[in-house]
Amino acid sequence: MQESKVTAKGQTTLPRDVRAALGLEAGDSVRYIVENGRVQMLKARHVRELAGMLHRPGQRTVSLEEMNEAIAEGAIESVS
Repeated sequence: MQESKVTAKGQTTLPRDVRAALGLEAGDSVRYIVENGRVQMLKARHVRELAGMLHRPGQRTVSLEEMNEAIAEGAIESVS
């Protein structure tokens, strides 16, 4: 178990083992999930790392305009 103190400003230093386990380097961001009295800390992924995540082989690329049209159509259908 790793432990660190919290400063008056709410800051703490993550132990080396924790940084290594999450692959954290200086300047990286972390996300916190608070649930049932427990906190889970995850390395925040940069938006660039998500590029292509939803692409399926054989599926054509959809333009931003097509996405906006689909969203608008869905909004209209949800109110009708």
